[in-house]
Amino acid sequence: MKNTSLSVCGLLLGSMLIAGPAAAATCAAGKTLHDGRLTIATGNPAYAPWVMDDDPASGKGFEAATAYAVAAAMGFDADKVDWVRTSFDEAIQPGEKNFDFNLQQYSINSDREKVIDFSAPYYTTAVAVVVKSGSAADGTDATGSALRKLRFGAAAGTTSQTFLNDVLKPEQDLLLYDDNANVIAAIAANQIDALVFDLPSALFATAVQIDGGKILGQFPVEASIEPDNFGLLMAEGNPLKACVDEAIATLRADNSLSAIESEWLGDGAGVPVIDLSK
Repeated sequence: MKNTSLSVCGLLLGSMLIAGPAAAATCAAGKTLHDGRLTIATGNPAYAPWVMDDDPASGKGFEAATAYAVAAAMGFDADKVDWVRTSFDEAIQPGEKNFDFNLQQYSINSDREKVIDFSAPYYTTAVAVVVKSGSAADGTDATGSALRKLRFGAAAGTTSQTFLNDVLKPEQDLLLYDDNANVIAAIAANQIDALVFDLPSALFATAVQIDGGKILGQFPVEASIEPDNFGLLMAEGNPLKACVDEAIATLRADNSLSAIESEWLGDGAGVPVIDLSK
């Protein structure tokens, strides 16, 4: 894993900030929880690769780096950013918030948007292949033809089953299970060679749930059937939303978000992109 810092993040954003820091700061003026400061929330604890070492103020990890990039695009220097912690469920409840925005892999959906607001997406999930280190599948090339030879398992009725049947199309019959917990147990018991989860779930599974779990690769986002979009969570009606959306649009336009994603979720995390054409 590469190391980043707030100074590196600042260099990444330097050219963009020179172009319009005054306008960005004006947009946020009087709209933050504390005047002249930006309060950002994340989980307690927060896990890698989203936040490294449970220390969001370090700027290390995909969401920590993204948070500081958004803050900078809004005209807030790193020393004007304050961090607070919330549980995942606590933050999505209606009512006043103790933060300006919160990021801990919140998927944007219509039910949640009835009681809170989301920013424009800052990340769209990809589908990843998980194997066990040291297994026969461990050395499989990250190509469509090589992966099709593996025996996959999936929870019945999930998007994983649909993706395998409609996109990858393995040569061996797909083994179906009642839920993802049983799929994880199956790969642990060597009943299957591999499984597919969205990348965030795959990262969690290999770090916490599967002893010796390893992500073999991730499919291009455009290959996903129903990708999740992650958004910054805010209190319903927060006037800061327009400023946050503008900052995310700027970061997308100058490829800053892509660079952060590559650093922490792509090449930097050792997760190659699978070539389905080979």
